[in-house]
Amino acid sequence: MEFLNALIVLANFVLIPAVAYGSQLAIGALGVTLIYGILRFSNFAHGDTMAFGTMVVVLVTWLFQSWGLSLGPLPTALLALPFGIAACAALVLFTDRAVYRFYRAQKAKPVILVIVSMGVMFIMNGVVRFIIGPDDQKFLDGERFIISVREFKNLTGLPEGLAIRTTQGLTVITAVIVVAALFWFLNRTRTGKSMRAYSDNEDLALLSGINPERVVMITWLIVAALATVAGTLYGLDKTFKPFTYFQLLLPIFAAAIVGGLGNPLGAIAGGFVIAFSEVTITYAWKKVLGYALPEGLAPSSLAQLLSTDYKFAVSFAILLVVLLFKPTGLFKGKSV
Repeated sequence: MEFLNALIVLANFVLIPAVAYGSQLAIGALGVTLIYGILRFSNFAHGDTMAFGTMVVVLVTWLFQSWGLSLGPLPTALLALPFGIAACAALVLFTDRAVYRFYRAQKAKPVILVIVSMGVMFIMNGVVRFIIGPDDQKFLDGERFIISVREFKNLTGLPEGLAIRTTQGLTVITAVIVVAALFWFLNRTRTGKSMRAYSDNEDLALLSGINPERVVMITWLIVAALATVAGTLYGLDKTFKPFTYFQLLLPIFAAAIVGGLGNPLGAIAGGFVIAFSEVTITYAWKKVLGYALPEGLAPSSLAQLLSTDYKFAVSFAILLVVLLFKPTGLFKGKSV
């Protein structure tokens, strides 16, 4: 009985939140790793690209809610998601034509593109905050829980209850679908194979007749879709606040680098490594250990390694260790 209670508390506060957060980071990191692998630069504007796409989803969701449109138990944001993806795609394509294309034509070094992307990041951040404001925005409706604590207690008779939020279940299911669709596209379609060939050897791809501008356009469209989906899932699970996505850039980059920058499989693995590291290190283990250990050994303190205020420091520390000792990441991406 005590062990079951410990397991339920662990699942409630560590396993389920970490899996949901890891799914969000994995989708975000896929966008970063695609840009690095195909366009060959680290896009620091990715967090604010997520914020822009999510902002459009929020605004369209509010519009649909005012019209009385809904998906029943599911969030109305799912209906608004295609509009967010379309708006985000238009934004990144415009940014590429207006900014990045010039530097590609000049064969600029990656560090120049990184600096340029930082300028784009600040502009995007300002635009999003100007349109929707700097405060928290909630856009969740439908059923809040797949199973609530009270329902779980009534079903099992245990003193500890398990709660699974609808947004957490939705996040995991969406992540599986998105990742499967992306891998199918990259490995099975002619366009996907062209993108992989361009990433492996640009000169050879050009000699094979691959159109580089088409590859770039398709890459940005996929990145816009990934950014909007990741941002919307994060906003539904937590809340939407423009500056949060600026901060989220660190764990997303950490996930991409830990897994192997430029390697899509590595981005997914890195997302879960970062998420589980952040959650386990900043969680107060007193309750779990109280159930799991004999009464005399149970801790009297919170048994928390770091405060939740330092969760981004965990990402930064892991990032530094990987860059120092294994710069190609777990799945041998391109050396940073």
